[in-house]
Amino acid sequence: MKSFRISLINLLGLYLIFSEDHSGCCLDTVWQPPRPNISPLQAISDKQILVVSWLVNHSGLAGNLYEIQISRAENHIIIYSANVSVPSADSHEYTWTWTSDLPLECVNHSVRIRHLYNQSFLSPWSEWVTNNGVEAKDRTKLFPLHQVLREGTSGVFCCVPPVGVNITNITLNKKKYPIISIGARVKAIVVPNLTIPKITPKVLLLTCSDTSGKGDSYIWNYVSFPPQKPRHLNCVTSDMTTVTCTWDPGRARDLYDHNKQTCTLHIENSDQAPITCGPSSCTFQAIPDLEEYNISVVVKDQLGEETASYSFNISERVSPVMEWGGVSPGITDTTLSWIVQGNLTQMNLLCQVAVDPGSTTELNCKSVSDPCEVKLQHLLPNTRYSTRARCSVDGRFWGKWTKPIPFATYPFVTLDLWRRIKQMSDPHSRQVTLLWKLDVLGSATIQGFTVHGSQEGQNRTESIPALDSEQTQAEVPIGPGQYDFTVEAVLRNGPSIPAHITIPKLDNTKNLLVEKQLNSNSAGGFNLSWAEEDTATCGFTVEWCILGNAVPCTLQWIHLPEGNNTLFLAAGNFKAGSRYTFNIYGCTENGHRLLEIQTGYSQELKAVQSPSLVEPVQITSSTVTLEWHYNEADPSHPAFITGYLVIVQEIGGHTARMFNVSDPRKKSVTIEGLKQSHKYVFSVSALTKKGPGEPAKIRITTKANYTAHLAKILTPILLLLGCTVLLWPRRKTLRRGLKKVFAYPAGMDIKTSELHSFLQETGERVQPHKVEECISCDIEILNTHPPLNESTTRRDPEPLNMPPSPCSQFSAPSLSPTCVPLQDYCPQSAPLLFEGPAPQQITCITNKSYFNSTVGYLFQPQEVAFSEIKPSFEPPDCLQESCSVVYGYISSDTMKNEEEDKAKNQI
Repeated sequence: MKSFRISLINLLGLYLIFSEDHSGCCLDTVWQPPRPNISPLQAISDKQILVVSWLVNHSGLAGNLYEIQISRAENHIIIYSANVSVPSADSHEYTWTWTSDLPLECVNHSVRIRHLYNQSFLSPWSEWVTNNGVEAKDRTKLFPLHQVLREGTSGVFCCVPPVGVNITNITLNKKKYPIISIGARVKAIVVPNLTIPKITPKVLLLTCSDTSGKGDSYIWNYVSFPPQKPRHLNCVTSDMTTVTCTWDPGRARDLYDHNKQTCTLHIENSDQAPITCGPSSCTFQAIPDLEEYNISVVVKDQLGEETASYSFNISERVSPVMEWGGVSPGITDTTLSWIVQGNLTQMNLLCQVAVDPGSTTELNCKSVSDPCEVKLQHLLPNTRYSTRARCSVDGRFWGKWTKPIPFATYPFVTLDLWRRIKQMSDPHSRQVTLLWKLDVLGSATIQGFTVHGSQEGQNRTESIPALDSEQTQAEVPIGPGQYDFTVEAVLRNGPSIPAHITIPKLDNTKNLLVEKQLNSNSAGGFNLSWAEEDTATCGFTVEWCILGNAVPCTLQWIHLPEGNNTLFLAAGNFKAGSRYTFNIYGCTENGHRLLEIQTGYSQELKAVQSPSLVEPVQITSSTVTLEWHYNEADPSHPAFITGYLVIVQEIGGHTARMFNVSDPRKKSVTIEGLKQSHKYVFSVSALTKKGPGEPAKIRITTKANYTAHLAKILTPILLLLGCTVLLWPRRKTLRRGLKKVFAYPAGMDIKTSELHSFLQETGERVQPHKVEECISCDIEILNTHPPLNESTTRRDPEPLNMPPSPCSQFSAPSLSPTCVPLQDYCPQSAPLLFEGPAPQQITCITNKSYFNSTVGYLFQPQEVAFSEIKPSFEPPDCLQESCSVVYGYISSDTMKNEEEDKAKNQI
């Protein structure tokens, strides 16, 4: 549809063009829109803006699109080109603005326009309209000059020299930048991201150096940020006459910022003139009969403008202003008064009073003609406070708090009262000791105390002078009935608040309470807890002795409110290793009743006393029974006794045996499995949670077991008697056998002296061949018979090339006797060859000490003595017929003959 309309308009235009009178013109000439004319340019130098205006004449067929070009310098270098759409109108002057990045004073800026009709017909360009730059005559000029530049933008600075002068250097705050040529003579620099200088003065110093020789030229500019939109705009009134609006101006400006701001407030729904405001607040007079206000706050400076709007009902924005009337302090209360300013009599005022330390009290102020008054209660005596107040209308919008006003309550004295009841020898008489502690707040002077007592309508009063002590007491004898006491302090300005306590009537029933042990913790102190008691309607009281269970007892107590059945007592108030007993009472209307007894240590210690051993000790050969005495319930112990540790150490031994007696009431133990006739050390020490205490030691020697020794002696005797009885019938057979074994052979006569001499001499000869000393020196005689069919001719022995085997053999062509070892013995001897008649036997004599000799010794000549000894008998168990054993002696003559024969052979 739109394209159809455009086509229709085009056809209608062509029809009108060709239907007009074109006298004096050629019909073939193409139609052009008329040339537009530009009004003189208007330059806003501080904002670098060119204002272009031209007359727009719409004929119904003319279009509303114009093309604009902007050139720079004398040669008209096009730096900007754009199409501008002009709104339709019959005839008017249209204004268009353009902002230059370069100061307009630097060079000439020219503008021209032409009309575009339907993007097909173009009018001729208008004439260039120029805004001339500044011409320097004698010195170089710098731009921009003393202007406020926008923070964060890029700045272009130029230097315009006189004719014939060239620019050589441009710096900004002594920093050089690349030079850009603009036109024939003008030079410029571009500085990106301008920032506010951190040094004072906060200016940008532009310096230009040229060839004129007249020195550098310089100017300065400023950097700032545009205005910020007011935030949290809020308006209030204190008297319905004056309205004050406040807002958050945003970013704070530097003291030397040259971008000065102006703030104005406009009441949009009134004809009142704009109101000049401060940077963050504005005050104006309320307009009569105007409830709803529509306002706007406008903030302007050289870099821009911001606006914030706000609407409110003045009756809902009332913030009353208060003026203190007076402060009248008391002991536990204080009376405050104040006046509300402004004409607010027709409004319902609600005020708040805050006490520090303390809470906030809210009250209605019904009459504003008279001062508002409030009484603050439940304050502490002789305590410094500060109070402040604020008010509102119907609690919708609260005014500001007043400045705090300090005050102090008067000093006061309170009593913390307790009692101790002692039963007298008379079952109907009791001694009550009233104990109280003073809580004096301030510099009050205590003149004395008054004790009032009452029982079944009978009253009595006793005056007690004041003592220089924090705890005072009074002893009063009473009967078995219930008794009420009241104690109060006598002050200079009157009595203190009285303290009351009720003594219950005498209870003859036995109520045995079991003591409960408290577990100590690593941090020390006591964590007390007890069962909830419904009858304790007025709380609980916990009492203990300050020095523990030591005598005398200085009583300490703490009162707890109802429902509180736990109490923590810090370790700093107690001594480590001391036992404390806590009596817990429940408070009733008939007095205090004992509920529980708890005993414990704030911190248990390890060093407990050693037990006392009972002597004599019961001792056997394998057991020892120890007994000791120890009072595990002694309150002087630094910890609870949990048992005993018994250690058994054998003297000279490396290990110890330990026995743990877990029941502290058991004081005996029997140690079994000990060795007889051994010495032991026994130690017994008391155990606590911290470990064993000091031990008690004793040395004990177990007894000998004579029954075992007697059994060892009688056993072999009985065995021997048994064997004798069993073998007695065969005694003759055994006797003959023993004679054959132990009797000498017939005809053998061995002289002990000669045998001893021979053995000694033989030992001296073999001494050099020994490696180790002789362990045993036993003589064995081996007799070997040669076979009967072999020759018995004696020959010289042939040399041996091989070492003898463990059982040496004789090697000879005619004689090869063998040697059979007896009793694990193999003779080590050189082979001998005999000539002549066959001997009856060959006897080998060898010392067993040779068995440890090395192999090398076996190759040495063996000095072995041989003698012809006629056998007296042959052993029946000989393994071979050629081997027999004989017993005899070797005479010294035979040994000498052998030595002489060896000497001759060597010669």
